[in-house]
Amino acid sequence: ARFTPIRMDSEEAVVSTQSTGIQINLSMTSEVPLSSMPNNGVAPPKLSPKPNYTLKYTLTGHTKAVSSVKFSLDEKWIASSSADKTVKIWSAEDAKIERTITGHKMGISDVAWSHDSKLLVTASDDKTLKIWDFQTGKCLKTLKGHGNYVYCCNFNPQSNLIVSGSFDETVRIWDVRNGKCLKTLPAHSDPVSAVNFNRDGSLIVSSSYDGLCRIWDTASGQCMKTLIDDDNPPVSFVKFSPNGKYILAATLDNTLKLWDYSKGKCLKTYTGHKNSKYCIFANFSVTGGKWIVCGSEDNMVYIWNLQTKEIVQKLEGHTDVVLCTACHPTKNMIASGALENDKTIKIWISDY
Repeated sequence: ARFTPIRMDSEEAVVSTQSTGIQINLSMTSEVPLSSMPNNGVAPPKLSPKPNYTLKYTLTGHTKAVSSVKFSLDEKWIASSSADKTVKIWSAEDAKIERTITGHKMGISDVAWSHDSKLLVTASDDKTLKIWDFQTGKCLKTLKGHGNYVYCCNFNPQSNLIVSGSFDETVRIWDVRNGKCLKTLPAHSDPVSAVNFNRDGSLIVSSSYDGLCRIWDTASGQCMKTLIDDDNPPVSFVKFSPNGKYILAATLDNTLKLWDYSKGKCLKTYTGHKNSKYCIFANFSVTGGKWIVCGSEDNMVYIWNLQTKEIVQKLEGHTDVVLCTACHPTKNMIASGALENDKTIKIWISDY
């Protein structure tokens, strides 16, 4: 499903503007943005240089569109899912193929790693999710219950739960151990495009073509908050920032927005890329400079300065829509994957 453009009659969107002065703090600890601390007479830090990502590897093997790419948290592996019904595992070190995992009956829209890098979960158009043992490539559980394509999936940090979103408009929470569905949330009034846990697993954020982002309490399944902007274009992707304070949301009016969800306020808007048809992944890059990274329908990867919102780099090389990107947990490395006319994954590295 992720590899087919959506059809929606949408009005021309009016982009709301924010002041540029707000400092976003992605730190896990300090509450005070560094920029507002007195610097005791020391010269202010130099502005971080722009990234200089260059292409290092091109990974070929998928026979149809690449729908999702993810780095394992142990830094060793890249998992890619595809419309070709397979997941491929590649070395993050030398980009060699390690394993191809098969078993779904239809294309796969998403793949995610458990936090100990031992398990994978996949979301497929065959209406199921599957949990895989990474080492053996064996399917441990098939999660059945969704009534339509399963579009997105993620483990919680403890990796005892999986959250999934579907074209059936629901969000489901699953028990990893026994594969049972613990909760079905009547989350949205249109397909669910993304689901993501926050850093302690206590909250889930979901997004949908209905124009809403919703925050859920994992334990109770209650909706804690609904984020809605002035007009409501379809929301094609959402995720929590690494420290859990912010939410990054993509909408199909060529816009990414950073929200302070506790205040229900949009703080930053990132534009310049093309995204009106596909559910394209977006990322926080925090290993060097602080960037926002996203694919685009003009076949490029866009990188923005998180604070200033300026485009600092565009990565050229793919020959079709860049549907998915992922950032390495500790290195300045980006993986990107593209649609049918390209079918490759590209690995990019930067000094900053």
